[in-house]
Amino acid sequence: MPYYRVVGEVPRKRHVQFRRPDGGLYAEELMGEEGFSSDSSLLYHRYPPTAIVKSEGVAEASDELVANHPLLPRGYRTQDLPVGGDLVLGRQVLFGNDDVRLSFVAGAGVSDLYRNSMGDEVVYVQEGSARFESTYGALDVGEGDYVVVPTGTIHRWVPSATLRALVIEARGHIRPPRRYLSQYGQFLEHAPYSERDLRGPGAPLLVEDDHVPVLVRNRGGLSRLTFLHHPFDVVGWDGCLYPFVFNIRDFEPIVKRTHAPPPVHQTFEGPNFVICSFCPRPLDFHDEAVPIPYNHHNVDSDEMMFYVGGDYSARRGSGIGIGSISLHPSGFTHGPMPGAVEAVVEAVRQGHGATTETAVMIDTFRPLRLGPAARRCEDPEYAWTWARAAG
Repeated sequence: MPYYRVVGEVPRKRHVQFRRPDGGLYAEELMGEEGFSSDSSLLYHRYPPTAIVKSEGVAEASDELVANHPLLPRGYRTQDLPVGGDLVLGRQVLFGNDDVRLSFVAGAGVSDLYRNSMGDEVVYVQEGSARFESTYGALDVGEGDYVVVPTGTIHRWVPSATLRALVIEARGHIRPPRRYLSQYGQFLEHAPYSERDLRGPGAPLLVEDDHVPVLVRNRGGLSRLTFLHHPFDVVGWDGCLYPFVFNIRDFEPIVKRTHAPPPVHQTFEGPNFVICSFCPRPLDFHDEAVPIPYNHHNVDSDEMMFYVGGDYSARRGSGIGIGSISLHPSGFTHGPMPGAVEAVVEAVRQGHGATTETAVMIDTFRPLRLGPAARRCEDPEYAWTWARAAG
């Protein structure tokens, strides 16, 4: 995180005695990235966060990923995936590679306490609302929220109804793009969002309980550790590392006179991938602008687009609707449907100078492989829609 935050009670200096009302010492826990050389936060627990009484392995179903072969642009309908489960164990794997795993969840279950020790997560809430609870406190989340969860954060999800969400699991850290930040970490004036747009926990949860199970994912697989005391026994913390929420509606689009490429929509960056937000905005305003994406071939990346709102004019006639996903791999030139350019130019001529689309795009710099959920909800006709529209 680019700025410092204090929640609850903390002592005046770091690593000094901080005593409970009964005279005992609170237990410090430093959560830090990159071997004490990057962002961190210092949490104060009522009881030692190290005390576990049991550990057991948890069996998981195989989420086999297969190559996109034969090479095709592909379309998917998350609307057709089954509903059920919770936001941790109910993840249905769509795509993945060595850097990131992308899953879809549609469920109303309360999740177990969970810690992902393999990397940061971003959960984009397409529909529904929930309370996100963690060692840092609670956050109320809803439609359009990106929930950024740092590596190692113990947390759980408590939906108020069925939650539909895209889950992005990195094999590393996810941060705001470096070009948006000063050398000291402050958002710069040209950035499409700022610190004021980010929501962090405001108060500790202070849960008291014992023998509390927590699911932990690391490179060895999934385990269940039973903690002697509840990990939410934190009375206060401070630092620059914590879960936070950014809503896609707070992204300020960058507009040019002619069409701008996807980097202007970038919202976060991860190891060998980026996350972008396509939001309602004025269309390109040059007198002779073609206000729609041109045919393009990003030779170094696969592009996954999740359509979550409005009308995406470039994909008209392709079967893409709200909740759909398109996957355009390296090796394939993609662009608007035949006739879409002419239709948008005419719409602008008639005074319709804005777009209503909302979409989340993920570009990966290694090929995405296809997971079981993708194979389950694929539209087998998507690849041929350009040719059919042209004919």
